[in-house]
Amino acid sequence: MSTQAIESLSEDTVRRIADERDEPEWLLETRLNALAALETAELPDVIQTPGRRWTDLEALDFEALVDPLNQADETERSAGDDEVVVLPFTEAIAEYGDVIEANFGSVLDPEHNYLTALSVALFTTGTFVYVPKGVDVEDVTVRAEMNSRSLFSQTLVVAEESSSVTILESITSGDGEAAAPEASGDRYFSNLVEVVAGENSNVQFGSLQNLDDDAYTYSLKRGVTDTYATVDWIESNFGSKLTRSDIETELNGDGSESQIVGTFFGTDDQHFDINARVWHQAEQTTADLVTRGVLDDVARSVYEGVQDVGGDAWNTSSYQRENTLMLSDDAEADASPKLIIHNHDTEASHSATVGQVDAEDLFYLESRSIDSRTARNMLVEGFFVPVLEEIAVDEFRDDVEELVFERLQ
Repeated sequence: MSTQAIESLSEDTVRRIADERDEPEWLLETRLNALAALETAELPDVIQTPGRRWTDLEALDFEALVDPLNQADETERSAGDDEVVVLPFTEAIAEYGDVIEANFGSVLDPEHNYLTALSVALFTTGTFVYVPKGVDVEDVTVRAEMNSRSLFSQTLVVAEESSSVTILESITSGDGEAAAPEASGDRYFSNLVEVVAGENSNVQFGSLQNLDDDAYTYSLKRGVTDTYATVDWIESNFGSKLTRSDIETELNGDGSESQIVGTFFGTDDQHFDINARVWHQAEQTTADLVTRGVLDDVARSVYEGVQDVGGDAWNTSSYQRENTLMLSDDAEADASPKLIIHNHDTEASHSATVGQVDAEDLFYLESRSIDSRTARNMLVEGFFVPVLEEIAVDEFRDDVEELVFERLQ
């Protein structure tokens, strides 16, 4: 897919961002290389059928959306254990520069596509999480508020051997013009996350996006596992007029595991492009991909799930299921689950379903003197139960349930 030049973006802009943050030379070079890559980089792949592109990223006007020198956010970070490091990038580089330099870009290539290159070149906010060997912490939280026309965020998680961490992040919109005059109108939010999971470590990363409907959102989160490591993702999308969400895990260590749990709820004319991908590269690896979404009004969803089993991935277990519930005849959903298997010693399955609220279930509830709207809402809440049960973090599960309830009202 072709890209467009952003005339207001220059090397001077990138250097100014780096200088204001007092960044080391290696990070400036990374930014400048990403900027140069914009000339040839392509937009992320989207599913296409003859005569139709399921998500139109080419329609995004980056010249109008991107305002790199006026990025503003309010972000609160907390950790329940003094042994874990949770810092903004600006502070972390001074103290943990060697760790960041060794891992930044090791999981996610900054020049992976046009949107990743744009984000790496321009990011001004983000979080560094470092979990030393043997440390176990459950309550790392990152709550961000977007207060500008565009915001680019970068997160790096490094979990050393036999460590464990649960991270919950959320992004919401600020007060618009009250927070910053340039925040009115369409906005663009980009969120890149890299997770490095050392041997026998366990990383659980939950993300909740609930931006206003004037925002366009792109997120790419990728983790790599060492031997016996686990990377689990929880990805929930409720806001934004157009959301492109990619969750990916490379299972590179023997006996490593990954679970991807996704939820979304679209109303009005929201568009969700949801992607979950797992690469099995080692022996005895396990993956479980579970996604459930609801669409109302003229909302639309596109889902692609990929389980790629490599030739050396003996004794692989990989499962995928995606279900979308339609509350309107005008809503639309497409799903494309894929299995790519290069090793016969594999146990794998994939499925996807799209359907309306069951008429018999609705009739049963209404026949018990329950009004039609309440009955429908009960069925929707019940539809989310199987995927909510997969969310082991109580706080995150409660937040998702609350947003589902708000949408139903």
